[in-house]
Amino acid sequence: MVRTVDFRGRSLTKAQYRDELPRASLDVTEAMTLIAPILHRVATGSESDLLDLCQEFDGIKPTSIRVPQELIDNALENLDPHVRTALELSIARIRIVHESQRRDETETVVVEGGTVTERWIPVDRVGLYVPGGRAVYSSSVIMNVVPAQIAEVKSIAVASPPQRDFNGMPHPTILATCALLGISEVYAIGGAQAIALFAYGMEDLCESVDMVTGPGNIYVAAAKRALRGVVGIDAEAGPTEIAILADDTAFASDIAADMMSQAEHDTIAAAVLVTTSPQLAESVALELRIRIPKTRHSARIAEALSGTQSAIVLVDSVEQGLDVVNSYAAEHLEIHTAHAQRDALKIRNAGAVFIGRFSPVSLGDYSAGSNHVLPTGGCACHSSGLSVQSFLRGLHFIEYDESAFRDITPTVITLANSEDLPAHGEAMSARLEEL
Repeated sequence: MVRTVDFRGRSLTKAQYRDELPRASLDVTEAMTLIAPILHRVATGSESDLLDLCQEFDGIKPTSIRVPQELIDNALENLDPHVRTALELSIARIRIVHESQRRDETETVVVEGGTVTERWIPVDRVGLYVPGGRAVYSSSVIMNVVPAQIAEVKSIAVASPPQRDFNGMPHPTILATCALLGISEVYAIGGAQAIALFAYGMEDLCESVDMVTGPGNIYVAAAKRALRGVVGIDAEAGPTEIAILADDTAFASDIAADMMSQAEHDTIAAAVLVTTSPQLAESVALELRIRIPKTRHSARIAEALSGTQSAIVLVDSVEQGLDVVNSYAAEHLEIHTAHAQRDALKIRNAGAVFIGRFSPVSLGDYSAGSNHVLPTGGCACHSSGLSVQSFLRGLHFIEYDESAFRDITPTVITLANSEDLPAHGEAMSARLEEL
């Protein structure tokens, strides 16, 4: 079912590993072409255009794009008590972790009389996207909202696709989670049109935002790429992926279950096992054959694991395996080795790292306290997951007194003239004329 890639006896560069490692093929550029008319319709249209787009893409036309407060309140009142307790516990743990990400201002005395102070200022307004599709992502509401709230963003809006089973409103558990978090501005809109609504705004419906965050399908990613610059984004989230580094101490049942857990998301989800043990590889393949038919979304999982984006990768050593997973830069990386903590210290490129048998990705998806909005498609080599920092901007506040100004003026004038920008120097010397 899962193909094998054999790197044993080979020493490759990071680029060579990346070329040979499996990954889902997505043409975001083509998707951008397809969504261009949608972005235009939203930018120039009205709520009736949004309702028509809901009908076209979600098969249902809501009575309104803005979700009435009454529905949000009712969703919380009718929420299963066990689900509410689980959500509240997860919210509490995620708050603990993200509270530690607050940034304090720092004042640096450059010279006597000259200071630069860095203050972390939240964006004014954000639009948080919560996918619909094959699952109910109440956890994504938490992962988006909590860091934005801790960053002290003043205005927070959530968008989630309309659901045919719920009269064109987002899933009630999504609405209930918004209520738990105190979010009252919710829109029943999905896909590229939701990102466009946040970016452009719409008179008498939705004020434009400064930043959009949250995962989504290829059309959401395409809209983020197209509108970046009109609005800030967190990242272009692609299909979910898990990489697992394991040696002969790992449990095949754990590995198989974890690969299946991420393959459950989508038929183009990726699951990659990197192992030093051919015996473990065989055992995992056997476990998959046994377990997949017994799980609810067996067809989806089987298609994802048999796709080109998934593989079992054989390596000579844990050290080579570390090179491979650092080259792959997975969204989620699990370490199942004899010295997992030590090996985890050598990871440079991953969205989040899960160490040891009792730290599966599923824990991080819900209740570990970490954030599950993470970079995909190899972007973990240059990008981080969603955090409080995502919603903050570092502003420098510069203040020099007269003495410090006089002291540095000749240096500034010299540099300005060397760049053939004499007016810059004149802006310094002009102040001396009035002293």
